[in-house]
Amino acid sequence: MTNQHIDDVRLVPSTTEKLLNERQRVDYRDHREQLIKWLLHIGKDPETAEGYSSSTIEKDAYRLDKFYRWVWTEHTGDGYTTKITQDHADAYVDHLAYSDGSNTHKANCVKALKKLFKWKKHERGGELWDAEKSFSYQPTKPQNYLTRRERTLIREASLEYGSIPGYQNVTPEERDQWIAYLAQRFEKPKTEVTPEDWKRANGWKIPSMVAVSLDCGLRPCEVERAVVGWVDIENQMLRIPKGDSSKNRDNWTPALREETVNYLARWLEERKQYEKYDDSDALWLTRFGNPYGTSSLKYLIEQLCEIAEIPYSTPDNNVDRSMSWYAIRHSVGTYMTHQEDLGAAQEQLRHKSEQTTMKYDQAPVEERRDALDRMG
Repeated sequence: MTNQHIDDVRLVPSTTEKLLNERQRVDYRDHREQLIKWLLHIGKDPETAEGYSSSTIEKDAYRLDKFYRWVWTEHTGDGYTTKITQDHADAYVDHLAYSDGSNTHKANCVKALKKLFKWKKHERGGELWDAEKSFSYQPTKPQNYLTRRERTLIREASLEYGSIPGYQNVTPEERDQWIAYLAQRFEKPKTEVTPEDWKRANGWKIPSMVAVSLDCGLRPCEVERAVVGWVDIENQMLRIPKGDSSKNRDNWTPALREETVNYLARWLEERKQYEKYDDSDALWLTRFGNPYGTSSLKYLIEQLCEIAEIPYSTPDNNVDRSMSWYAIRHSVGTYMTHQEDLGAAQEQLRHKSEQTTMKYDQAPVEERRDALDRMG
């Protein structure tokens, strides 16, 4: 059973909420919660209780919500229902076939519908559904990945993130200001802030987590699942058992850089000092004692981009570039494939199929630009 969080998924999006009355909203929320919990925890392989990742189900939940709204408002016009049938699904696929949008989007909608009927079969005694039409597409190169320069900047930003001056390197007036800052950051009275809190503020948790992700392309769910037992300092690698290998059934041994191993060694020593790890083998926990999830990692990568001055889209700017933890993973795939080969990238990224890795089989744009410059 995976350790996924339903909190990462919006059960009743605002657009849907406006269509429903109070009792319908409660009923729809209950319906969605049962479906999404099942998908997260056992939906991928019910026999072995293996679920899908939060990031996958977050997207599928959005697609299914849009499908439900279409059934209520456009297909039947009869309004709210959770009694979805295969006729509804077939009609929606016909609708998709004639609608605008990429084949990739349409194919993903069909996959989401298949998950819905898989749940209905296992939990409600229904039948599996297969679409009468299919939408083929070739994997495309991820658009949002970190360039080589940005990878360096993110690594450096992780060393700067949350850091403060040394306890003895500030004046008494400055020290009082930093104590107030630490009291707020660690949620304790100023009188309880100690020199140990200064060391904690300059700790190695974030640098080690970022460095490992830059080396191994950790998915958010793998950051969440990571445990101390994965770390092999002596051989400079992670040893991820097949039970924890997202989307795979084999053990994995992604390599680590020497610098990353040094960060991890420092963090493992530091980690022993914190009570919240006493009864946990989690490699990294948030300051609230919870595993990192998609949302907290998205916040972190955006904070690192702010420090590194890497542009990304926000509600207040016109930058056409979204940013998530997957930008790190995509950069590993892009450059590992280009520097080595698909096999090396497949092993480092823990892909079950080489087909998945093939989307990275293109020279990075900055290297193609350099080639043009050399060509004259």
